Amino acid sequence: MLIRTSTTITMHSSMNRLEQKLFEKLGERQENDNLRQLTTVRAGVDFYSNDYLGFSTTGLLQQQIKDHGTGNTLTGATGSRLLSGNSKEIEALEQTIASFHGAEAALVFNSGYDANTGLVAALAQRHTTILYDELCHASIIDGVRLSICTGKYKFRHNDLNDLAEKLARNTDKGPVLVLVESVYSMDGDTAPLQPMVDLCECYDAQLIVDEAHATGVFGVRGEGLVAALGLQQRIFARVHTFGKALGCQGAAVVGSSLLRQYLINFARPFIYTTAPSFPAIAAASCAYRLLTHPSFTNQPLHDLIRFFRQEALRYGIEGWKDSLSPIQAFLFPSATDGSTTEKGRIKALSHQLQQAGLQVNAILPPTVAPGKDRLRVCLHTFNTKEQITTLLTLVKQAQVD
Repeated sequence: MLIRTSTTITMHSSMNRLEQKLFEKLGERQENDNLRQLTTVRAGVDFYSNDYLGFSTTGLLQQQIKDHGTGNTLTGATGSRLLSGNSKEIEALEQTIASFHGAEAALVFNSGYDANTGLVAALAQRHTTILYDELCHASIIDGVRLSICTGKYKFRHNDLNDLAEKLARNTDKGPVLVLVESVYSMDGDTAPLQPMVDLCECYDAQLIVDEAHATGVFGVRGEGLVAALGLQQRIFARVHTFGKALGCQGAAVVGSSLLRQYLINFARPFIYTTAPSFPAIAAASCAYRLLTHPSFTNQPLHDLIRFFRQEALRYGIEGWKDSLSPIQAFLFPSATDGSTTEKGRIKALSHQLQQAGLQVNAILPPTVAPGKDRLRVCLHTFNTKEQITTLLTLVKQAQVD
């Protein structure tokens, strides 16, 4: 069941000039069939959320929190970490995170967005050069925009040659930061981290990796792709978010103790915001407790991913982006001139899947580049092979029709 929670906005004579501009911008989105709306979707098979391990959906994390409590009777942190909001609970969580991910230190932020914007903007000074993958998340791009450095260049997605060329042109101008994601949220593909690390070391550049969609998923304990490849000590900083596979809220930057102390002094999203609440800290602590429990394994998730890939290949579905991660995409390219024909087709398919009890999101521009419209499928430990077969059958049937 799909419930629209937005309301129709209409023009009226009492609008001031600013409201008229807002109305015009929304009208452009509506005309291009790209207007975003809030929905509340709960019924049906979950193929759309980032709850890859089922920590949130299955109630596993909730039970863990009940068993262990919050560790504090306060509900809110009461202030920023530098004022009244610091606590032994949050510092203990940071120590746990640092140890779990094989780093010297960690610093908790309220969200992955805050962590990325705060980290990038704080590190990039005027003579710093930033090189970032063209498909980096909006939070990384916003961090680049907020920084005061003048050298900001994107390189082609996962293109080592393009990265090497840009590194060669910029290494004599000051510190260089290279920003990538270990798993990209729209295609589900992974960065070539090993050769990237080698390349960055050749040019004395510092690699920063957003592990949002790898946390809990890659590595024997879910330590992330960096740890799975044994690269913890060769990467300057990583961002691990709690809102995906860990089923709660917040994020942490992991790296050196020097980096942690620097961010405490210069990362504005950390300095000028109320610290995470005690229930939020308790939830993150319990999520890491689940990851370190002897019974934890993410192998069932990878078994389902393997089954999905085998079946998608067998069905011969066009536009499928093969991925080793839980994120699987089916591209339905639309015209880059703004034509709405294919957009209507992919929206209709998404609606058809929802009517069949499968919750799958259609992703359209501007979330993805023009012409890159897609169905984004997310797999979880609680999905079944039968549900996957139903999904693939309907997608293939829609392509044939």
